[in-house]
Amino acid sequence: MNRLFIPFVVLIIMLNLSCSEKKSSVKTDSIDVANIDTTALPGESFYQYATGGWQKNNPIPDEYARYGSFDKLRENNQVQIQELIQELVSQDNVYGSNGQKVGDMYTMGLDSLKLNKDGASPILPYLNQISEAKSREDIIRIMVEVSKIASNPFFGFSVGPDDKNSEMNIAHIYQSGISMGDRDYYLSNDKHSQNLRKGYKSLIETQFQNAGFSESDSRRAAKNVMVIETELAQAHITREMRRIPELNYHMMLVSELNNNIAPFEWNSYFDALGANNLDSINVMHVEPLKAAIAIINRETVQVLQDYLSWKIIDSSANYLSDDFVNANFEFYGKMMSGSKELRPRWRRTIDVVSGSMGEAVGQLYVQKYFPPEAKERMLKLVDNLTLSLSDRINQLEWMSSETKEKAQEKLGTFIVKIGYPDKWKDYSLLEIKDDSYWQNRVRVAHFAYNEMIEE
Repeated sequence: MNRLFIPFVVLIIMLNLSCSEKKSSVKTDSIDVANIDTTALPGESFYQYATGGWQKNNPIPDEYARYGSFDKLRENNQVQIQELIQELVSQDNVYGSNGQKVGDMYTMGLDSLKLNKDGASPILPYLNQISEAKSREDIIRIMVEVSKIASNPFFGFSVGPDDKNSEMNIAHIYQSGISMGDRDYYLSNDKHSQNLRKGYKSLIETQFQNAGFSESDSRRAAKNVMVIETELAQAHITREMRRIPELNYHMMLVSELNNNIAPFEWNSYFDALGANNLDSINVMHVEPLKAAIAIINRETVQVLQDYLSWKIIDSSANYLSDDFVNANFEFYGKMMSGSKELRPRWRRTIDVVSGSMGEAVGQLYVQKYFPPEAKERMLKLVDNLTLSLSDRINQLEWMSSETKEKAQEKLGTFIVKIGYPDKWKDYSLLEIKDDSYWQNRVRVAHFAYNEMIEE
């Protein structure tokens, strides 16, 4: 279905222009020549030619690995959101309201004293649960719970559109389980990849020690994690192959998985996911899934415990004390991404709050910066544009009557989305408490997972 979408920022600009009492006669150029690097030859490097001036006038800040005009817009937007949330924090909000949830989540993220005092304690219940596993059945059950709140161990499960029928949602299983993100980081022999592997192994050891493990246990865990993730990476398909739809679509009956993939406690796995009524599933990546199952069936419980513990530690690090956060940044921020400086805590926290309760923040944002009358004005403007386009179609001499009819039919299917939705997401089932920053992220993850399963 076609969607006529006008970005929020553009609408605000249009609104400001339409509300202006004075009509400006000053002609403005559509291209700012200051952004161009005239010393560069467009035939050799058009990007440098088109943006070289902008790059020179906007050097990459130390906390960024890359920087562009949208990053500047995002920074400005963060300032507005910060002002909005600070107002929420300063007032009494009804418990359970979006204002309470957004404000409390932000406060928890900024409370460095509590974060550093708590240390690793917010994740200890999860690590203890993993350490108490006695069997492979325990491991599978815990693996599912970890996948709901942290990065996917071994492989991922999701519910989403059917590539062959976009009106249907189906279940998918896909390759996952490697924290560095791309198979090449584990397999390439270039100097950069070798250094990344050394740095990654060092990070694992450091974070296990931050979580209370001994040096010897941390070294063992790092070795086990590297062995598992490297084996997973060897089986993963490449980025190029993931772009070919036909290679990522293998519908199977759940009853066929033992024969088509590998013997596994599939019923227990899907029961733990809350998908016990599942009949069929798209196995997006067959060989990676076979490799993951082989690891689970082969390795000892101790090795699998180390791997699952790492998934919890790695996923929670940015919501814990400074020793976790700084170690994470040294590897993921500096070594992998090239950033020189950790972003300010308030900016990181706003990203977390916006990512956790995006529509709640958005609803509060538009109440302050984009009132209903502004949306109504823009809707009328777009209605007029649509009528004008319809009239132009009717007047086209080169278009046949049949084609005009089809064009009008297509125009009639346009869905106009301006500013904010008519119906906001309901966060009433999401609870935000003052126990820990990480535990609130866990609640958000469970809320999002349950929402996905209901689809």
